[in-house]
Amino acid sequence: MVSSPHEASHRIFQERPNLLAPVFRILGVPLPEKASVEVLTPDATEIRPLERRVDSVLRVTPPDCDGFLLAIEAQGRRDTDKPTSWTYYLAHLQAKYDSPVLLLVVCQDKATADWAAGPFNVTVNGWTALSTHPLVLGPDNVPVITDPDEAARDLTLATFCAMTHARGRNIDGILEALARALGSADRDSARYYTELLEIGLGESPARATWKDLMMIGSYFPGRGTMIEKAFLEGEAKGKAEGKAQSIVHLLLRRNIAVSPETRQTIMECQYLDQLDFWFDRALDVTRAEDLFAAE
Repeated sequence: MVSSPHEASHRIFQERPNLLAPVFRILGVPLPEKASVEVLTPDATEIRPLERRVDSVLRVTPPDCDGFLLAIEAQGRRDTDKPTSWTYYLAHLQAKYDSPVLLLVVCQDKATADWAAGPFNVTVNGWTALSTHPLVLGPDNVPVITDPDEAARDLTLATFCAMTHARGRNIDGILEALARALGSADRDSARYYTELLEIGLGESPARATWKDLMMIGSYFPGRGTMIEKAFLEGEAKGKAEGKAQSIVHLLLRRNIAVSPETRQTIMECQYLDQLDFWFDRALDVTRAEDLFAAE
């Protein structure tokens, strides 16, 4: 899992490359269908004392044509040194991989996004030798998703929307919609997006709002399906499955035959007390069916 807001803003592209399709539509750049995405090393260093690293580098390869590289940078503020580094990144990566390169800059505030759009030119006496034109995602072009159904259709985009608009006036509605959408998501997805967003919101006031929404009963009024409840149920199910497997394993190790029906009864049980009782009996019974005999 990522460890900082800066990292969350670009690592989401590595871990959920399906985000590229809606992002490229937002930017007006065509993305070939069914393109494969490969994570490359972000190291762009040539001379050891001069350390240069891109946040993330992805290789996008369509099935029927040449691909390209996508260098992704998360930028939290205006930095006059960055344009020079970005130009270096693009030139070096193109030379290293012999592939065209696009630069995508992710920003959480409008002023930084406006600056990051460039273009950044290297000129001498009015002659332009190099010109860098980043693609930029920021509050102006990342959609505001406040409808739970829309958020549920694309949890990755909805989470990225929340991170991008963390300091915007619509953030409360964005977070509530995402919380409701996660309530009907599978357990692993709910956990992933919940934790990613908590980190991605950083120290903004929105992080406290998000943590409040994750408390039991604070969202889903009247529905009774909450992320916290899903987590607890999922953890209990995992414990039950582990205990059931232990019972079957114990019986087999004792050379006691376990019929398909008996195995199914054991594996489908979700009550830990019952499973503990069967496990104790499994130490002594001579037939697997005796597990279920009345005391």
